[in-house]
Amino acid sequence: MVRFIEENITKMLETKIISKSEVLYAGGDDGDTSPATKVFQDFQINEENVGGGGGGIIRSWVDSMRACSPTHLKPFNNQSSWIKEHPSALNMFEEILHISEGKQIVMFLDYDGTLSPIVDDPDRAFMSNKMRNTVRKLAMCFPTVIVSGRSREKVYNFVKLTELYYAGSHGMDIKGPEQNSKYKKKTQSLLCQPATEFLPVISEVYMKLVEKTKSIQGAKVENNKFCASVHFRCVDENKWSDLAHLVRSVLKNYPKLMLTQGRKVLEIRPIIKWDKGKALEFLLESLGYENCTDVFPIYIGDDRTDEDAFKILRDKRQGLGILVSKYAKETNASYSLQEPDEVMDFLERLVEWKKLTSGQ
Repeated sequence: MVRFIEENITKMLETKIISKSEVLYAGGDDGDTSPATKVFQDFQINEENVGGGGGGIIRSWVDSMRACSPTHLKPFNNQSSWIKEHPSALNMFEEILHISEGKQIVMFLDYDGTLSPIVDDPDRAFMSNKMRNTVRKLAMCFPTVIVSGRSREKVYNFVKLTELYYAGSHGMDIKGPEQNSKYKKKTQSLLCQPATEFLPVISEVYMKLVEKTKSIQGAKVENNKFCASVHFRCVDENKWSDLAHLVRSVLKNYPKLMLTQGRKVLEIRPIIKWDKGKALEFLLESLGYENCTDVFPIYIGDDRTDEDAFKILRDKRQGLGILVSKYAKETNASYSLQEPDEVMDFLERLVEWKKLTSGQ
């Protein structure tokens, strides 16, 4: 990762793709700073792929919306072949401990659908006090990161734990622990914001989407600072095409933004190649674990956006991904858990194991 940064940062500064202030370690006592990087992603919404009336792209969007947000799925406990390939992390707990033996575990946790249940109103996706206490104990045992599509401030207000790393806006806004973490670097305060230049346009698009989607009952637009989300969980499926048309009518005028999709949500993001997988790599580097063989990242998430992180771990054959889902779906994760309650059970077992092995 460091080599990748060194090779690309000069070119990006010269072409003004990135500024020196966008991604950095805020200088500590020694005044040291170290810039990170970002690159353009291939897919973007422009006149070429949304032009010509947009009929084809709208059909494609709606088909993708249905694929990412199916409404009639069978529970995966009836699909034995899928479970065989992605066994329960609880049932395979001893195996996970065995393959992580002698390595530093680093925990990465999605928020919605992982630490909190999926709810109709995204502003009410509260985690339980029991889950919060579990995550607090987890952070005392391992470096722990919350990685979310939400804005960093919003997910922090849900979690309210100062000893964690937070990566909001799909990893485009990363900040290290404020206090109480033995894994925090003493002389540096970690800050990574690779999409700062897009803040004005995201704010502008957010306001336009709010106005445009007023006619779609149940649609909710969320400003996640470095990205915007259009939730359609409460929208009648027959209206999804209308919603897609309205979103396209806004985005066609913003060629530097791209569209991705999650569970009943459309995500509008800057055209930079920065996602939850890149955030995972950046954080491992920041913790001093780049190119280390004695680190074992565990990433737990439930959404399509978490697949970027799962894929990084699978491709590197390092650590493991755990998909939270009651349904069989294509995934790069190695194991599965069905719901947040099972996530909590898994985390509690990790904490107890750590206490037993460290004599705490």
